[in-house]
Formats: sequence, C-alpha cells, structure tokens
Amino acid sequence: MTAGVFVTGTDTGVGKTVVCACLVRRWGAHYWKPAQTGLAEEAGDTETVARLAGRDRTRWHAPRFAFGAPLSVEAAAARENVTVSLADFELPAVAGPIVVEGAGGVLVPLGRGALMVDLMARFALPVVLVARTTLGTINHTLLSLEVLRGRGLRVAGVVLVGDASAGNRDAIARHGNVRILHEMERLRAISPAEVAQAAALFPDLAEVVETRSD
Repeated sequence: MTAGVFVTGTDTGVGKTVVCACLVRRWGAHYWKPAQTGLAEEAGDTETVARLAGRDRTRWHAPRFAFGAPLSVEAAAARENVTVSLADFELPAVAGPIVVEGAGGVLVPLGRGALMVDLMARFALPVVLVARTTLGTINHTLLSLEVLRGRGLRVAGVVLVGDASAGNRDAIARHGNVRILHEMERLRAISPAEVAQAAALFPDLAEVVETRSD
C-alpha cells in the first residue's frame, strides 16, 4: 500500500497548499495534485509546493489534468471540451510517502457525476482536513467530516490555519471526534524559510497515519 495522505479542505483558499508544503518538507514526501485549475490566473500548486518545500524535483508529479479557468475541475474541463472521470486517475508509483492535494473542498464536482470525495475513496489514503480557525469553521469542518466518514474514509486529523481559537479547536475536536494535528498561524511571508520553520512543528508521518480519529 502507498504511504501518505490526501489533503483536502473545508473550502478553497483555506491553506491546503501551504500545509502540503509543510508536510512534504517534514516527511521528505512526494507531492501530487491530480487536477489543477486556475492556471490562467496564477502558477499551479505543484510549482508553489516545489518552491516552498525545497525538495528534489523528482518528487513533484505533474497533474493528470490542468485547466486555465479558476473553477471546479468539472466546470474548468467543460470550458476546454475535456471530460474527466475517476478512471483517469491512478496514484503515481513512488518510493516513499506521498502527499496528494485535492482541489477545493470535499464535494467539489470532478466530472461524470463524481465528486472530489470519490477520488479520495478511490485512493483510500488517510485524509488530512484543512480548516480555518475563524467564525463558521465549526459547521464547515463538522460537515466535511460527516461526508468523509460517510464514504468510509479514514480521517487522520484536522489542521487549523489562522489566529488561534481555543473554543473552535475544542469544539471541532469534541463534536467531530477528531484529532487536531496542528494549529498554525497564517505565515507572514510565504517563503521556504517560513515553511521550514512551520514544518518542524507538524507531527511525523507515522504518528499521523497510525492515529485513528474515525
């Protein structure tokens, strides 16, 4: 079995890519984003993680699909007359752990009736859920946990990103019956040095994948 995690979020823009960079740095892992959108407006997440994590370029795996529009995978693919289905995706064969990053949240449309959570189920990796610390995060996080567990996925834990909120952290841990893997502030300058410093505070891979929170 492939060792690693699938990183998803409660929404777009919650900090998944920076968390992925931290995990890649901490674990010396490979990185793969199966489907990338929004390339018309900014560099892809693969290039961002490669720059921030500072690892060997052989550890970066190109997306299976890459689209220009900043939309869901399904909608961005339709604009380019491409059809995406679950059967198009296979985990890269790698020696060592891998961090797989989803696009958007757990119920983002992927294509042919499939959602991002269906891709997670296809890979069957433990899931790391990235969430904000701000108002509304309890509801968004608990809903995401319900969906993940409803598909039989193992949730390795939650990473909270933003200003510390002990109340939100405690509520998510208790009501979600989930481990908070880490609570990190948004980086002041998203640089390799900042990522290296933040990465050191994450748990090691064995601790994450062996911890059950479902």
